[in-house]
Amino acid sequence: MLYQEFRGPLLRHVRKSTGNDLQWAEDVVQETIVRAWRNSARLQWEPSLIWAWLLTVARRIVIDGRRRRSARPHEVEPPEVDTVAVPDGADRALSGIVVADALRTLSDEHREVIEQTYLRDRTISEAAEILGIPPGTVKSRLFYGIRALRAILREKGAAG
Repeated sequence: MLYQEFRGPLLRHVRKSTGNDLQWAEDVVQETIVRAWRNSARLQWEPSLIWAWLLTVARRIVIDGRRRRSARPHEVEPPEVDTVAVPDGADRALSGIVVADALRTLSDEHREVIEQTYLRDRTISEAAEILGIPPGTVKSRLFYGIRALRAILREKGAAG
């Protein structure tokens, strides 16, 4: 009986509060009536008092809904499966091929030093000991080798 009597006027009032969102307004009206039913023992059944109580409860439900929506991140549709990029290692493999090709064009001295320090992760001293040259020579060859490698990669359009 309460729903039949107050649904229409309450829905019109709540739609203004919800920015004319009919679905949200209907949810608010339904929740308001459910709360009235739960509190029916405490309510005074005079129409003007019930109307005021319903308006107050509906307003609070709308306010709580706005707070909940502002506290959560905005929901978005998931992207289509075809448009999601999946890392497959192809870029890394291609980069490795380009760098390996560029390394082959370096002189043997520069390539050996770069291989020992960068690819085998050895220190300058360790590379010097393995190659049988002074550490200063390793540093010098490394500097000029890297510079030459960058120039080759730049020519191939692979260096930024």
